[in-house]
Amino acid sequence: MKRFAIKKLIDWKNKKNRKPLILHGARQVGKTWLMQEFGKKEFKQVVYINFERNKRVHPLFEKDFNPAGIIFGLEAEFNLKITPRDTLIIFDEIQALPPAITSLKYFYEEMPELNIICAGSLLGVALHSGVSYPVGKVETMSLYPLNFKEFLYALNEERLAELIEKKDFEMIKIFKDKLIDYVKQYMFIGGMPEVVASFVKNKDITEVRSLQKEIIDAYKKDFSKHIPKELLSKVMLVWNAVSPQLSKENKKFTYKEVLANSRAKDFEDAISWLTESGLVYKVQRVSKPALPLSGYLKENIFKLFFLDTGLLCAISGLEPKVIIDGDKLFTEFKGALAEQYILQQLKTVDDMEIAYWANDNTNVAEIDFLIQYKGEIIPVEVKASTNLKAKSLKSYITKFFPNYAVRFSQADYKQTENIYDIPFFMVNYFEKILMN
Repeated sequence: MKRFAIKKLIDWKNKKNRKPLILHGARQVGKTWLMQEFGKKEFKQVVYINFERNKRVHPLFEKDFNPAGIIFGLEAEFNLKITPRDTLIIFDEIQALPPAITSLKYFYEEMPELNIICAGSLLGVALHSGVSYPVGKVETMSLYPLNFKEFLYALNEERLAELIEKKDFEMIKIFKDKLIDYVKQYMFIGGMPEVVASFVKNKDITEVRSLQKEIIDAYKKDFSKHIPKELLSKVMLVWNAVSPQLSKENKKFTYKEVLANSRAKDFEDAISWLTESGLVYKVQRVSKPALPLSGYLKENIFKLFFLDTGLLCAISGLEPKVIIDGDKLFTEFKGALAEQYILQQLKTVDDMEIAYWANDNTNVAEIDFLIQYKGEIIPVEVKASTNLKAKSLKSYITKFFPNYAVRFSQADYKQTENIYDIPFFMVNYFEKILMN
């Protein structure tokens, strides 16, 4: 399976002033596989420690933070010599041993020549709960489910991916129906690596749904295992409310629809747990589309999405026949599945802030997403069909005069003044389009 994040790991390895790297991401998005694959390709040997499973090494980190002593202990544990140039050290599920997180500071200061990469499925939750974090002594990177481009590569459709990358629009038109079909498949299957690998091997949609349910069940087991009892019921209420609230015309998350008479303070911790674990994406509304977006966020006005389109389909009980039922997959939940698809692709872009905007007075005009990228605030509309009428986008442009505006849909690519119409299957290439 091809993951483009491996190039980022190679760039990290080749840095002169390299720091230990922490890889963030939800459970089962492929962090362990990526780290081990990177180790196989780029190093002579890999020292892999899973802190949830290997308790023998815990005392090495709990006594003090002597990097040389820790390395000596790991050499004894694995019966090998750790040579900095040739060895990749992987600390997996590092949140299970908080002192190991703290030790990264001392590894950087005293043994910076070591190649250390760490990951933890619930690392965001652990850090949020007060674990000492080595600020300024580590680098971070996020991993998400496969994006659509990686999905094409998994299906051995590299040539189609190359057509899109080259913007060969004449050839793209010839294969448009095929590409739209692949977008539909992706929206139903999603980008969870195990699910994609199963589909590539067996082409069995029933097995796809079964695996999706297993992943969802595993997440719920995590809830029971890691969430305090007083918070667990609230997390479950929020988790179960995401899909119904996305099916509304106005997709703003409403507390009273989770539980009658509830308020923001009742569910803040539950939403924080889900976002910190990477299982849901929180897209906040801004009061003003200006730089930086983070300065204009409205804390208690937001939309919640799942981390993966396939999991949204499974949780919502969508039947496989929607894949072949015309445009139904794009219009489900009043277009929310299409929005989920676009958001999922945008999340894989580095250094991009994502929010949304709505008119304060009427709440009628709403821009699906606002993105802050390369010093620009870019409005993004998602249209579920080839009908490109967009009153909200037109209203926004008239009011705020953005340099660029993007509209994703099933329609062909075109540029009309500063509005870029980009097909769903070209979403992973919109950066290059705008940069050109």
